[in-house]
Amino acid sequence: MFAVRFASKVLTPIRGVVAVKIRIQPERTMAFSRNSGNEVDGDECMSSYNYVFKPDLLKDKVAFITGGGSGIGFRITEVLMRHGCKTAIASRKIERVQEAAKKLESGTGGECAAFQVDVRQPETVEKTVNDILSHYGKIDILVNNAAGNFLSPIEGLSYNAFKTVIDIDTVGTFNVTKAVFDKYFKEHGGNVINITATLAYRGSAMQLHAGSAKAAIDAMIKHMAVEWGEKNIRVNGIAPGPIGGTEGMRRLGGKSPLADQMQKGIPLGRWGYKAEIADSALYLASDAASYVTGTVLLVDGGSWMTQYNGTQMSDVMKSGL
Repeated sequence: MFAVRFASKVLTPIRGVVAVKIRIQPERTMAFSRNSGNEVDGDECMSSYNYVFKPDLLKDKVAFITGGGSGIGFRITEVLMRHGCKTAIASRKIERVQEAAKKLESGTGGECAAFQVDVRQPETVEKTVNDILSHYGKIDILVNNAAGNFLSPIEGLSYNAFKTVIDIDTVGTFNVTKAVFDKYFKEHGGNVINITATLAYRGSAMQLHAGSAKAAIDAMIKHMAVEWGEKNIRVNGIAPGPIGGTEGMRRLGGKSPLADQMQKGIPLGRWGYKAEIADSALYLASDAASYVTGTVLLVDGGSWMTQYNGTQMSDVMKSGL
């Protein structure tokens, strides 16, 4: 005998009639985020923060965050500071990081120093690292967050535009990591966290330049982890998905009329929050990840597995500009 399961009841069919099992699709709810109510758009500190780790988790640690004056980098810096970490943030525009440092100190009660750097130029990178070491005396954690991106089909991508993204993302990540290694990590150990992306996992329309740059960083993570493990240096990455309230989301179609359709295609049913990327960086920076190296932590709600692609993706992204 067959039975039909409908809602929570089991119905007995009429004799001689073959029953069909019916699956009712429940109304979808968004996956819960611990700090969703605290998140804010723009480069401002959260009004409050819900702790999972103890607040002094990174007490007496020093973190250097490139691109720490805005977007995801700002939130990473804030969350590290909320856990007792002293921070140094750097960008090409010193005014931006100086303003950000004031906000971060006011919002967290921690210490944040601002520095100027162009990650594409090894000489300026080395000077900045020296300045940070003179200021704090050490660097325990390096977060390579500086990046450049824009939308462009391959046929419209100039040679210089491609090179610019590679120089900022890939070469910049190498330059900063190499300088910190030479000047401190080599003798003292340390922790490297690279902000990468899932763009190269499946291929993405209009993102050849960024996907290529991030794929190289993913490879760099593995090579560095293998060579530097014996020196007590851990090297990992974080690949964010679509994160609300960021310049990247604005540029990549976050306000598109079709954005809701994109969002529904994400397994967890929503955009990510900057605080979720920051919490992931906090985990990798902490002793909770003491046996983790050479890996990339995907923090994207599963979106890389279901993301729009091809011309459909291009149409969605273009409509958000």
